[in-house]
Amino acid sequence: MKINLKILNELVYQVNGAAMEVHQELGPGLLENVYHQCMKEELNLRGISFKSELIIPVKYKSKLIDTNLRLDLLVEDILPVELKAVEEILPIHQAQLLTYMKLLKLPKGLLINFNVTNLYYKGQKTLVNELYYDLE
Repeated sequence: MKINLKILNELVYQVNGAAMEVHQELGPGLLENVYHQCMKEELNLRGISFKSELIIPVKYKSKLIDTNLRLDLLVEDILPVELKAVEEILPIHQAQLLTYMKLLKLPKGLLINFNVTNLYYKGQKTLVNELYYDLE
């Protein structure tokens, strides 16, 4: 499936805007699940489709393996979004999102940490799957 890079970048912008609205309303210091539920509501209000708590399939030698991998949000079937409420983003958090991106064969993903004072400067990170080349 070809993914239009311009559309994908606009979607990243829209989801970041939704996250900033949630953060402005709630501020830092809450549990991840609270932000997750509010992000779902904000995306609904904006008419953006998504799947929540998506189980990521892993196939190994033609067998489906139960790894219990769950993506927080898959927006418009092309943008994986992982939500956090942690003191700081660690390499393991980035590895988690990159794993989802590689298994789903998606080119970009968003990592959003709500436990910051300024979401725009410190709470959002866009990751690129360098193994993905099917862009228009």
